[in-house]
Amino acid sequence: AMINVSSSGVMQPYTCTLTYSDGKSRTVLILDEEVPFPEGKLIVSRTNLQGIITHCNQSFIEMSGFSEQELIGQPHYILRHPDMPAVAFKDLWDTIQTGKKWHGYVKNLRKDGCYYWVYATVIPNVRDNQIVSYTSVRRKPSRKVVENCIALYADLKQKEKDTVCAM
Repeated sequence: AMINVSSSGVMQPYTCTLTYSDGKSRTVLILDEEVPFPEGKLIVSRTNLQGIITHCNQSFIEMSGFSEQELIGQPHYILRHPDMPAVAFKDLWDTIQTGKKWHGYVKNLRKDGCYYWVYATVIPNVRDNQIVSYTSVRRKPSRKVVENCIALYADLKQKEKDTVCAM
């Protein structure tokens, strides 16, 4: 996709149509503006086995820009930024569905079109030897690793065709 850059070098807002693994799609506004992760905060959410949000803490609500009512009952991919390669989420699901913990760096999309980076840990919640839900805890990411992820994820996205962006 072509990205429209103003004469001042600032990327202009644009829209993207995202298609998810369940076949659903939605059009989102993208602003090239990062919201820094708040110091000393943890973003926590819980989902069912299909990735539908069943619980979220106040930090999650504040960073995502959505209300609690807008988040509960929605797929966690409501936060997926188009810069995130699908292979990252495939690795997450492949890992947690076997009962293992997953760690990774994720660029999330806020309701207002801005973004924020997190270091995420996703933990399967097991009862009677069965995975019953997942808990995700996000913390402030290492800036150095984020910079590496930006290049890596851009390279991985070049190999994918699940996103249509327009100015």
